[in-house]
Amino acid sequence: MAPDLEGAMADSKLLVPELSEAEKMGAETERFEELLLQASKELQQAQTSGPESTQIQPQPGFCIKTNSPEGKVFINICHSPSIPPPADVTEDELLQMLEEDQAGFRIPMSLGEPHAELDAKGQGCTAYDVAVNSDFYRRMQNSDFLRELVVTIAREGLEDKYSLQLNPEWRMLKNRPFLGSISQQNIRSQQRPRIQELGNLYTPDSLRPEECREKPHLNLWLEAPDLLLAEIDLPKLDGALGLSLEIGENRLVMGGPQQLYHLDAHIPLRINSKESKAAFHRKRKQLMVAMPLLSVAS
Repeated sequence: MAPDLEGAMADSKLLVPELSEAEKMGAETERFEELLLQASKELQQAQTSGPESTQIQPQPGFCIKTNSPEGKVFINICHSPSIPPPADVTEDELLQMLEEDQAGFRIPMSLGEPHAELDAKGQGCTAYDVAVNSDFYRRMQNSDFLRELVVTIAREGLEDKYSLQLNPEWRMLKNRPFLGSISQQNIRSQQRPRIQELGNLYTPDSLRPEECREKPHLNLWLEAPDLLLAEIDLPKLDGALGLSLEIGENRLVMGGPQQLYHLDAHIPLRINSKESKAAFHRKRKQLMVAMPLLSVAS
């Protein structure tokens, strides 16, 4: 912990994860992003049954047919207003994000349990129900691009959650919005507010950055109910060498090499500092931080 922060932040129990040298961080960034994506998928797919969850009855949308080594598989794409919508971006903006390999766009979806069904020929098969936000579903109905994107993300999510190997080739069933019956699903009922950006966060007077140090742009959002992600723009840096990062239960402090940058942000959520991870993305010149959140009861 930096000496000048020790007294002011003793109660926050700050963790000071020392970032590796730029050369090492560059090699680890890809692995970090993979772990980050996996963690967010697991959190989004978690089916909860405690007091913070509620049952929903997804409405039918359309059904696709594919297969796995075990046999035929059907995926019912459903919708519910209880599922949070993704960020409101245009298709052009989304295409640009995907072309630039940005990980900022997510489609929240609820992945149901497998259920055994019979197909039109009376043969056994497996069906899954995947629910997205109702407003987003209506938008998707008028866009082949969004429909294919949702099916791809749903297929990959089911593969990850249930250790499946699904054929990427699929076809939509005509005049049949679902196969079998659509079961109720449990989702989080106490969603924390989505934080798009915290540009005017509280900065303690005693720790305000000097005029010579620049306050970097911070983009902060909830990737899942229990995972907060941050991107800190550092256009003057080529790597992580010299960066310092301190994460407390509700505070994030970052210092740059040669006093180029200084950020001291109060975050209105309880952070699990011990499980937080960070990596520097060379191409984007961003510090990426993944911060699991503590439950209200902990």
